[in-house]
Amino acid sequence: MSITAAYMVPHPPMIVPAIGRGSESQITETTKAYEQVAEDIIRQDPETIIITTPHSVMYADYFHISPGNRAGGSFAGFGAPEEQFDVTYDKELVDEICSLANANDFPAGTLGERDKTLDHAVMVPLWFIEKAYERHNKSKEFKLIRIGLSALPLTDHYRLGQIIHSAVENTGRKAVFVASGDLSHKLQEYGPYGYAEEGPEYDARIMDVCGRGAFGELFDFSESFCENAAECGHRSFVIMAGAFDGIAVDAKALSHQDVTGVGYGICTFYPKGADENRRFLGQYLQRMEAEAADRRAQSDAYVQLARQSLESYILKRERIPVPENLPEEMLNTRAGAFVSIHKNGALRGCIGTIGPTTDCVAQEIINNAISASTSDPRFPAISPKELQWLEINVDVLGEPEDIQSEEELDVKKYGVIVSSLGKRGLLLPDLEGVETVEQQIAIAKQKAGIHKFESVKLQRFEVIRHV
Repeated sequence: MSITAAYMVPHPPMIVPAIGRGSESQITETTKAYEQVAEDIIRQDPETIIITTPHSVMYADYFHISPGNRAGGSFAGFGAPEEQFDVTYDKELVDEICSLANANDFPAGTLGERDKTLDHAVMVPLWFIEKAYERHNKSKEFKLIRIGLSALPLTDHYRLGQIIHSAVENTGRKAVFVASGDLSHKLQEYGPYGYAEEGPEYDARIMDVCGRGAFGELFDFSESFCENAAECGHRSFVIMAGAFDGIAVDAKALSHQDVTGVGYGICTFYPKGADENRRFLGQYLQRMEAEAADRRAQSDAYVQLARQSLESYILKRERIPVPENLPEEMLNTRAGAFVSIHKNGALRGCIGTIGPTTDCVAQEIINNAISASTSDPRFPAISPKELQWLEINVDVLGEPEDIQSEEELDVKKYGVIVSSLGKRGLLLPDLEGVETVEQQIAIAKQKAGIHKFESVKLQRFEVIRHV
């Protein structure tokens, strides 16, 4: 069999009457669309329901799939302990997903579960589904799979969807896919998370993209844009899209509401047959490879040296000497330098020196390129297979200048250094997603381990950015 339908749904606990206690009347449009989805799932009569959730176990570099045979949960944490759930997991399908992930050296499996209790992003859709079964006097015979998200790039979320699709085909399951996720949490000033201009923009874009089934455009949502919009479902939707790779879909947007300050969107997707023009991951990677090749061809000597350094170390574990054919300023200038590495638009490593630590900026770049690619504590070391996808920037720092107040900063022009009691943090200028001086200082304090309310000494510096 196969995945016969998929659904993009939100998970506001207040939509459950025992929790909302009347406040659910604010989102009756969402409730009606949810009930339509549940009725459709009844008609699909699935053997297995696959739910991706942003509130399960989540790791930076691994996708967690819930193990075991059964799981349960309740809305006790939301004041409705009487709303309880007990589900049977589809262990055979889980094992097949894990087997395919292992065979493809893909970071997904059942390791590391800390809490077997179902999360609310699973229980809210389950509540609607089980109510529909009750209305039709049908026994709940389906099994469940619960899959968490990760901090890995969107391309890896899409790959997981492809693996899920293959596992469903291999086991002969008749399955439906529920991509659980709210949209932006920053849609209204009165909302619990306030307002950001990216909020309404995210909701409009995601409803348009999913309403058209234009899954290739899901890759065009940058990491910083999604973060500023404070969405929680995008990665969930991308996994679902991957499960329909190479398949035409009949897509329809059923509802969208933002009255609570959080976006609730519901869409349905039905497969219509093979369509090679919808191999979106392959198309995206081809485009990224072409752009990367173009960047490499146009990059200056600073970036070429950083790339040469990290490639030599990653492939051969060899540190290159300073080449002789470099521009004179790279050999005669001493300065701090930062090497920033991105992959498919997501940060992959960034390490640098505030001031000079070597005889010339060329040596500074060689050292920091190796550190950024292998020793950034936020990320695993870059592997050889990633090299072709890397985007590299080099920032050469000017001399830091003491300043007296935040008014002397400009996030586009100046980087900032904050210091207090032996702790020091730095943030480069003109970074995507950093729009205000307050943000810039807060992030620099966080990097230094300085409390956000602690007073600090401020310094500013300019950089020459090489791309």
